[in-house]
Amino acid sequence: MTFRSPIYLILLLLLISESLFAKALIVCPSCEIKSIKEGIALAADFDTLLIKKGRYHEFNIQITKPLSLIGEDYPIVDGEDNGEIITVQADNVTIDGLFIINVGTSYTADYAAIRVVESENFVIQNVVLEKLFFGIYLEKSKNGRVYHNKIIGDAVDEYNSGNGIQLWYSKNIEVEQNIVQHVRDGIYLEFSDNITIADNTSANNLRYGLHFMFSNDDVYTNNTFENNGAGVAVMFSKRIKMHGNTFQKNWGTAAFGMLLKEINDAEISGNTFAENTVGINIEGSNRIIYKNNDFINNGWAIKVRGACYANSFVKNNFLYNSFDISYNGNLNDNIFNTNFWSDYTGYDLDKNGIGDVPYRPVKLFSYIVNRTPETIVLLRSLFMDIIDFSEKVSPVFTPDNLLDVNPLMKKSK
Repeated sequence: MTFRSPIYLILLLLLISESLFAKALIVCPSCEIKSIKEGIALAADFDTLLIKKGRYHEFNIQITKPLSLIGEDYPIVDGEDNGEIITVQADNVTIDGLFIINVGTSYTADYAAIRVVESENFVIQNVVLEKLFFGIYLEKSKNGRVYHNKIIGDAVDEYNSGNGIQLWYSKNIEVEQNIVQHVRDGIYLEFSDNITIADNTSANNLRYGLHFMFSNDDVYTNNTFENNGAGVAVMFSKRIKMHGNTFQKNWGTAAFGMLLKEINDAEISGNTFAENTVGINIEGSNRIIYKNNDFINNGWAIKVRGACYANSFVKNNFLYNSFDISYNGNLNDNIFNTNFWSDYTGYDLDKNGIGDVPYRPVKLFSYIVNRTPETIVLLRSLFMDIIDFSEKVSPVFTPDNLLDVNPLMKKSK
């Protein structure tokens, strides 16, 4: 039998009584309560505001008590470009089913459609945001969920646009099944740990589909990052896990599927990097496991810029990339083993599924293009084939020990 203290029982009874006496207040243009602000002022803790379909011209809506704001048939909350629209500064708040538009633009304040400040146990779900500066902004908050929202901006320039979903100094947040388009950065995290980013689509954004810095122990699964200005940027973080994501069609002179800078002790597995200028651009990142990823039709599958040590590339598929691996120097401290390379022309006499001849993924022409980009016009030329063959026979400029000694004959599953 578990003993419960009298204080615990009193708190439990108080919570039960609050939920029993909580009531629903109806807000509509023809009701007694005509505005959301009025409804919040009249509501008691843990009440629900049922907001009927209509157009509510309101901004600077402050929620400072535990409440639920539930929209019926997506009522429109129009901020008329006056500034921030909803600010949450209380625990146990739910915002569900609203259509929020016309957030004000400011060069000194990051106005958001919904901002959550120093709060926990919050839920923001089934919300549509359009004509925004920042979309959903979480600041020093924890233990919340941002679920199944649609955020569509109209960003044209980086300097006067904000991010779709932003987390700053937040912890233990689930960001799931959101669609974010046409903003500066789709999803942005800074100093935010133990975050789960899952099943989101971040596409057609000005800069990054996903951008995070100084954020540790986060997990990113089954997201799609497509056609963003510069791809995805991952910087100065530890112990991240990225599984089952798709990075595709991020093209441009400074674009990549994913940039890794100063990332350590991470797992990157089961992802697809397709049709990017660079699949993964790596710099100063160590002890990362790259496993079961597909690199398909990229300009460069992987570019290693330098200061990358003790990484392992295992059972990845490199399919029809212009260059599979690019190295900035001639030293290698990373392991390539049992990967499939579509350019591999070796043989398998013992029929064990492993090529009998090691594969050298770094081509001399890749080395030349890194230093003289204009030479890319010689791609697919006889000249390129000749210099690559000569370097393969006697490596001088490319790392001598950078090879896959067990190349797969068939794609890894």
